[in-house]
Amino acid sequence: MIRVLHVVTYMGRGGLETMLMNYYRHIDRSKVQFDFLVHREFEADYDEEIKSLGGRIYHVSRLVPWSRRYKAELRRFFRTHPEYKIVHVHQDCLSSVALQCAKECGIPVRIAHSHNSNQDKNIKYLFKRYYMRKIPETATELFACGKAAGDWMFGGKTYRLLPNAIAAEKYIYEEEKAKKIKKELDLEKNIVIGHIGRFNPQKNHKFLIDIFEKCFEKNQKVRLMLIGDGEGRKEIENKVKERGLQDNVIFMGVRRDVPELLQAMDVFVFPSLYEGLPVTMIEEQAAGVPAVISDQVSEECIITKDLVKVEGLEETPEQWAGEILKQVKISKRDRSEEIKKAKYDVETTAKWLEEYYLKKAEVN
Repeated sequence: MIRVLHVVTYMGRGGLETMLMNYYRHIDRSKVQFDFLVHREFEADYDEEIKSLGGRIYHVSRLVPWSRRYKAELRRFFRTHPEYKIVHVHQDCLSSVALQCAKECGIPVRIAHSHNSNQDKNIKYLFKRYYMRKIPETATELFACGKAAGDWMFGGKTYRLLPNAIAAEKYIYEEEKAKKIKKELDLEKNIVIGHIGRFNPQKNHKFLIDIFEKCFEKNQKVRLMLIGDGEGRKEIENKVKERGLQDNVIFMGVRRDVPELLQAMDVFVFPSLYEGLPVTMIEEQAAGVPAVISDQVSEECIITKDLVKVEGLEETPEQWAGEILKQVKISKRDRSEEIKKAKYDVETTAKWLEEYYLKKAEVN
């Protein structure tokens, strides 16, 4: 058996973490085992499951790319854990820091994985771009969730696509189940608009509230279900109260039952400022939920074209609201076969990843 070290921020219920867990659950763990190097001291959502599957979790300091102490800590870790011949890094633009330390310590297989197609244009943007340009020279392998993410991060270098695959059978739409879940949530008389994502600028929650306000003006039966958490949640809660919508917006927090909650949604809205190839878009299509997404979300994620409507971020909340209420009229049905044909079912892709790791370990 070989052990592969995944370098992440922490294993919460975000998109890339959920993707990793989907693969982890479906590989043959008697041949390939996943371990995780995380940059937070607290216990995260997936930690317990990782340990139950035989994985190890190691903690290091928060990532500070210019810190000599941080880099020394990474080098010390790599040198005292010679069992790792494969390091798979998921730290976005800053992946080159861990990759460089792994290279200096003689780790032969160093994978950089792009999960996004842009970055927030804040004070950190320029130095993130600086470290991003170093990724191809520090990695031996380049992976991306989609073409937009790979082209953006790797600057014309050759990379492999690894789909954000899901266990499609968990999301199959069932009318009776949907009715049951809506009843449990006291939403059986409502039109449920759903969104899944961390409360950060990328997900554009402020605009989402503007959109929902217009939806509510048009139809008082609509409710907005927000799944996720993050530093920006309080700001959005305050905006909801300012608009007098607190009785109509449901903050669900981080949830383990996303496949079930998708059953209760009548339409999914995703007005992100940028995305690579989001897992949530694959999940919602597998559940047969119609969607309205921004034109900054990679069109690679559109598998069921009749389900997904693309809107420009320059369009008004009024325009978005009109399209959302049109999409509600689309009947939900089982879409799992379409997901499988598009190669987003993890049963198939996990086997490929398992064999890839084994071949790399054998050569090195």
